[in-house]
Amino acid sequence: MAFEGLTERLQGAISKLKRKGRVSETDVKEVMREIRLALLEADVNFQVVKDFVKKVRKRAVGAEVLESLTPAQQIVKIVNEELTKVMGSEVAEINKAPKIPTIIMMVGLQGAGKTTTAGKLALKLKKEQNARPLLIAGDIYRPAAVDQLKILGENIKVPVFSLGTDVSPVEIVRQGLEHAREKNNDYIIIDTAGRLQIDEKLMDELAQIKKLANPNEILLTVDAMTGQNAVDVAKGFNEQLDVTGVVLTKLDGDTRGGAALSIRAVTGKPIKFVGQGEKMTDLDIFYPDRMASRILGMGDMLTLIEKAQQDFDQKKALEVQSKMRENSFDFNDFIDQMEQLQKMGPMEDIIKMIPGMANNPALKNVKVDPKDIEHTKAVVYSMTAQEREDPDVLNPSRRRRIAAGSGRPIQEVNRMIKQFNQMKKMMSKVSKGNFSGMEGMFGKGISGKLAKMSMNSMARKNKKRKIKRLRSKRKRK
Repeated sequence: MAFEGLTERLQGAISKLKRKGRVSETDVKEVMREIRLALLEADVNFQVVKDFVKKVRKRAVGAEVLESLTPAQQIVKIVNEELTKVMGSEVAEINKAPKIPTIIMMVGLQGAGKTTTAGKLALKLKKEQNARPLLIAGDIYRPAAVDQLKILGENIKVPVFSLGTDVSPVEIVRQGLEHAREKNNDYIIIDTAGRLQIDEKLMDELAQIKKLANPNEILLTVDAMTGQNAVDVAKGFNEQLDVTGVVLTKLDGDTRGGAALSIRAVTGKPIKFVGQGEKMTDLDIFYPDRMASRILGMGDMLTLIEKAQQDFDQKKALEVQSKMRENSFDFNDFIDQMEQLQKMGPMEDIIKMIPGMANNPALKNVKVDPKDIEHTKAVVYSMTAQEREDPDVLNPSRRRRIAAGSGRPIQEVNRMIKQFNQMKKMMSKVSKGNFSGMEGMFGKGISGKLAKMSMNSMARKNKKRKIKRLRSKRKRK
């Protein structure tokens, strides 16, 4: 996952301050040195790092911070605000045309994920804006690029205009624009061939397409895994074409994330979208403030909520809520919830979006193997309809039959049924607002750690509220 190394380094630097009651200028200087090294290791542009550290240091040595009762929190706040500024502060939306169609031209290096991103963007516009996009296959140089776009178009049910590979890209775009106007498409997404920014012949071709199409957006697709080189690519394309925005792909890969922190500051062009997965739905609007929070290990609840709203069936959620209150939650509901959670992405990524969980040492190396989820499903699918609806009938002989049918050990079947029953009890209690006696409910697994941490967090909050009320009463007296 992107930024993991940076997040750990920044948290390590700031945690030194948290152990101090008061902070001196020397302490701030030491932390700034750690932050500078962390950013450079994350492949952030040197000049960007220099300017960033200078601004943070200037604000951090002010009287407001040094004399504060919580200087570490103040410095985290400053770092968070300055990180957000570096990445653009405001969300950059698509530049829409005053009247349809809005024309978007995709450019970038070969292998950056441009064609796939064009498809993802078309699907996003179709789903979220009820748009009628058209994809134009303008990459005639890469083998099978036109076929790839056609297959993507079929999968997402978006039309693709193509004239094969024997017609010039400029002519393909010209005819594609006419076709879109005839069909009344409100978005036109032009997929162009990947090229180096120093390739004059191909860059000239892009300039011709730009002149012909007069696009509202020229989106540069950049592979986040190329690190510092991504900034050089962005500069080169921007100088030649005056791009309007950037799409960062493969941000979920093993990348240090420096490109996201450098591109806006170096080119002045906003990051508009980020690709964080292989599914066609894995294209998100870039929110600088949310990204800054995630880099600092502060979670990202807004994105988590949006993912839940997007992927969860509201009607089913209300039915489950009702079943939880009535304590009638069964294995059919369990499978439904598991499948909806899977749609949201890897469990470890979801956990990191929860404030307080992202930097929790107990969850640092947690990995939820998708195979484990499939094994659990296999156990449930090996049950009869009666057993799924009424887990109380699962006696030893039935469990042995389920183990044989699912190909899983009997111990695993017993453990899964036990955890389901414990979860069912907990859900029933939570739905009624009762949290007592739940700390040890889940045992030693991942769910156990999460449950214990949640309970401990609630207990601490309740204790703080109690102390606050007592102090308030004493003051009034």
